[in-house]
Amino acid sequence: MTNSKIDKRLRNHVASLFLLVPCAAALVALPATALAQSASPEVRSVEISADGEIERGTRLTIRVVGTPRARAVLRISGLRERIELREVARGVYVGRYIVRPGDNIASDSEVRAVLRSDNRAGSANYTLAEVMPARPVAAVPPPVPFRIDRFSLAPFDRIEPGAELRFALEGFPGAAVRVDLPGIDSDVALREVRPGHYEGSYTLRRADNLNLSRPMVATLRAGDRVATANLAFQVAQPSNDNRPPNVVNMSPREGEIIPGGPVTVISGNFEDRGGSGVDPATVRISVSGRNVTGDAQISPVAFTLRANLPPGRHTVDVVARDRAGNTVRREWSFDVAAAAPATLSLQVVNHTNNGQVTGSNTHVQGKTSPLASVAVRVDAVAPVPGGFNIAQQVYSQTIQADANGNFGFDFSPRFPIPGTRYEIAMVATKANLNTEARLVLHQR
Repeated sequence: MTNSKIDKRLRNHVASLFLLVPCAAALVALPATALAQSASPEVRSVEISADGEIERGTRLTIRVVGTPRARAVLRISGLRERIELREVARGVYVGRYIVRPGDNIASDSEVRAVLRSDNRAGSANYTLAEVMPARPVAAVPPPVPFRIDRFSLAPFDRIEPGAELRFALEGFPGAAVRVDLPGIDSDVALREVRPGHYEGSYTLRRADNLNLSRPMVATLRAGDRVATANLAFQVAQPSNDNRPPNVVNMSPREGEIIPGGPVTVISGNFEDRGGSGVDPATVRISVSGRNVTGDAQISPVAFTLRANLPPGRHTVDVVARDRAGNTVRREWSFDVAAAAPATLSLQVVNHTNNGQVTGSNTHVQGKTSPLASVAVRVDAVAPVPGGFNIAQQVYSQTIQADANGNFGFDFSPRFPIPGTRYEIAMVATKANLNTEARLVLHQR
């Protein structure tokens, strides 16, 4: 072998050694690289919150804190699906889940959070009760007592027609409230304008007989529970009220003659414009010298009396004071006529006396007192040759008038001979009264 060949082979071996140097370096560096790799991801905390009791449709919000830049997944035993989380800040992962039909989780359900980075994973296990804070228990308010706390009437100047009484009541909510005004038939219903607060009003009318000496009564009712409260009338008295009231609109009027009857109504109104109003307790009424105050209906605005008065002249004397102490006295007279004697009417309305009828049937229509009974008899007097007459009864019946006093009947002679005279006798009877009437008709 020549020297040149030896040198060439030697150079090739050296070049090969230089090519192997990087590989050797790589083999030496590999363990160091493996030792420098990061540890497995770490789950530091898990929090789960719910927007209500856990049931179908409840939304769960999950928050996991751990190693950053990882893939995060949460599993809850009883849920059909795992929950993917996303990193919203360094190492903070969040996600949401809506509880679906078929999901079945409880406070002891297992919760497993997993973080994965490259080919490594870290996890942590909890129970649902450990990662879900307890929901605060709402304080139960004490029961509202069933009662009326306050019943009031807004201030007003005087009691007179057109005055408005405004009521307010505080008490148990959700109930029905009515106010009874003494002397007035209809109650006042109050409306609940906010829980437990009721309001309502009543406007006085001329015909009202409000009794200020008795209290107003409010009734609060809910089911079978009832609460009541009383309130007395208090009318403000003007300090400058020095004018007496008046008695107006008297009935019967001064000098009037009224028909006699079983009952006479005497009435009048009190007028105290701008004053304190008449005090009903001070009113005194006399009729023909007899005190009849106890028989009358009296209010601050009017009085009414029903009396049985004999025929003749009668005098009414009314005395009253307003709440400021001013006195009024009014006296007037009227006459009661003697009652007309009772009568029972009876008449025929479709025929005149000595009138003519045609045909074989005659209808008679009459008028008397309602529901009176009427006894009717019809005799036919027929002429015969020789100047003689033959009488024959063709109708006899007792009938009753209707509620308007109307009655009627028909008669039909067997042989309606021209010139026959029909003599009709009627007697009406009702109670202990009776009256009679006669009618003659001629056959044409």
